[in-house]
Amino acid sequence: MTIETLSTSVCHGGVQSFHRHASDATGRPMRFGVFRPEHVDSGAPALIFLAGLTCTEETFAMKAGAQRHAAEHGLVLVTPDTSPRDTGIEGARSAWDFGEGAGFYLDATEAPWSANFRMESYVADELIELLVASFGVDRERVSVFGHSMGGHGALTLALRHPGLFRSVSALAPIATPTRCPWGRKAFARYLGPDRDSWASHDASLLMSDAHRPYPDGILVDQGLDDSFLSVQLHPEAFEEACARADQPLTLRRHARYDHGYYFVSTFVADHIAFHAAALVR
Repeated sequence: MTIETLSTSVCHGGVQSFHRHASDATGRPMRFGVFRPEHVDSGAPALIFLAGLTCTEETFAMKAGAQRHAAEHGLVLVTPDTSPRDTGIEGARSAWDFGEGAGFYLDATEAPWSANFRMESYVADELIELLVASFGVDRERVSVFGHSMGGHGALTLALRHPGLFRSVSALAPIATPTRCPWGRKAFARYLGPDRDSWASHDASLLMSDAHRPYPDGILVDQGLDDSFLSVQLHPEAFEEACARADQPLTLRRHARYDHGYYFVSTFVADHIAFHAAALVR
């Protein structure tokens, strides 16, 4: 696979780079970022971050201040884009919460979206294979976390692909997309009217049918001044599902914090340490 390097910058003793490649999964060029700490050799553990609505492969890398923490723990930090771009699909750029920049980390089954919007296959299959083959990542030591739509993606991909990820966490995730306007809008267009298919991409519903899938626990942080909390996010639904599934969950609720990257940057060190405990052992 040919990978084009778009930029490289020294950061916290390591290298932050951004890349582009032709994706078989999406049929479009895809971009992603990689932070590789100093003195990390082949066979390195990797932590994939899935970003939220409107974000790109650069957003988390530029705003979260995560590289310093990844360097401290010796983790390769990976940031894929949130969707294919320049698809030419009518309506793909007409809304900020659907289409390009809003792939929801699933494989669309409805035309015209099914041709390119296959972000589940991209992240869970193609991207990991690329990281192993071209960046020396240890396939057996990969974890995932995300924010907002990316928190939804992290939780659902971890539950839909048992054994693929060592650990999973989320910051302000869309915890039950079948019950919120963002999710219903996206699922109806990407997956069609059959709500049974929607359920298989809802972290709270998936967890309700599971039994202790991550025995070492899941970490979720949520700001209580998040303007999306009551309508879009519903962390209590995931909390209740984890209780039914006997799944250890640390759900931390933080007064005064909102939905943005000031919130993410405040708690990202805890998430990286949480994953390091699973990956570096």
